[in-house]
Amino acid sequence: MQSGLRRDVCITIAGLDDPTVSGVKRALEKQYESRVRPKTFHGAIDGLESQGLVERSADGAHERVSLTETGKSALREQFEWMTDTLAD
Repeated sequence: MQSGLRRDVCITIAGLDDPTVSGVKRALEKQYESRVRPKTFHGAIDGLESQGLVERSADGAHERVSLTETGKSALREQFEWMTDTLAD
């Protein structure tokens, strides 16, 4: 996860039940209390997918998104690093 947005996308995916791409974007905008530019958001999703951290699947009119096992592991490592760093 090379950016805060990518990290936040992963956190949001992990926290939603049956997340869709549009649902993740809405949840981030609610959290940020600000609009997330579509190009920026989709760039983050594309980057995470190319890194093997998330995967997308079509479900009718919805595009589902989920963390891969690699993505879950990377997210746990990120939080361990943050926890260790902030504990000092």
